[in-house]
Amino acid sequence: MRILLTHSPEALELYYGQRALAGLREVGEVKLHHGSNPLEGEALIRAAEDCELIVSYRQSPGPVQLFQRLPKLVAFSRCAIDIRNVDVAAASKAGVLVTQASAGFVTAVAEMVLGFLVDLSRGITRSATLYHRHEVPPARMGRELKGSTLGVIGYGAIGKEVVRIGKALGMRVLIHDPYQQVEQVPLPRLLAESDYVVPLAVASAETENLIDAKALATMKRGAYLINVSRGNLVDEQALEAALDAGHLAGCAMDVGRAPDQMPTPRLAARPDVLATPHAAGLTVPAIEHQSMETVAQAAEIAKGRAPKGAVNAAHWTRKPK
Repeated sequence: MRILLTHSPEALELYYGQRALAGLREVGEVKLHHGSNPLEGEALIRAAEDCELIVSYRQSPGPVQLFQRLPKLVAFSRCAIDIRNVDVAAASKAGVLVTQASAGFVTAVAEMVLGFLVDLSRGITRSATLYHRHEVPPARMGRELKGSTLGVIGYGAIGKEVVRIGKALGMRVLIHDPYQQVEQVPLPRLLAESDYVVPLAVASAETENLIDAKALATMKRGAYLINVSRGNLVDEQALEAALDAGHLAGCAMDVGRAPDQMPTPRLAARPDVLATPHAAGLTVPAIEHQSMETVAQAAEIAKGRAPKGAVNAAHWTRKPK
């Protein structure tokens, strides 16, 4: 089986890894993307013309044209849990299998939330930045996490781990998730009582701008917002206004509305914002969890079997010969 791996050289090292690449090569002949830009559109179609399987980086969408114009393609495997930019209906109509990886980044992302909690509360980055400029930062009063209130919106795998960490630190933890059977509070109460709000809901039409001007106004004055989920959850204009007004003490973000879910540079540059480049899930165990899953999926696909992670197995009619 001929396999196209769409990761750029940088993405290959950071988000796939040599161990998984070696495993993929045991399944079939692997064609690599050598350009620095994301492989998408016409370039992706041309690159995959002779391939049966595409193992896709998150910046390589799977639009309807891809499945219509690649008659040899039998499967499109996303090396991530997010398949929102893959037209699954078009793939199903063409008989192409679509797979996704499971969440292997729970620990990594939850630990990033912990880092943000400590940094926001104690001004670590602020002080270090001034020292790097050969300036002596002023001593400022910090805030202890023990006894503070942590509000977690969304009680999925990451939410559960963040709740566990918060409780281990002695924090009072409030949860809101209308789709989970868990002791929880209404969203307005969570926003009003929390010193730190962490939205971890799934990005969807329902949660678009979940943290909007009304939600931000409901948050207690001096609270912090931490977003490591998706930029879609936050109305960034409203967030900037809340920061300008001093209503929020600060914000931390690993995601935003810039390309590839990166933090928006305008917000990231603010002194009251901590920003990281969509790297919360970037640890070796996290990336290997997902990349090695695509290897296992490829092995099953090569045998004509729908693997774990298949999302449209009932419509898979184009199988390897």
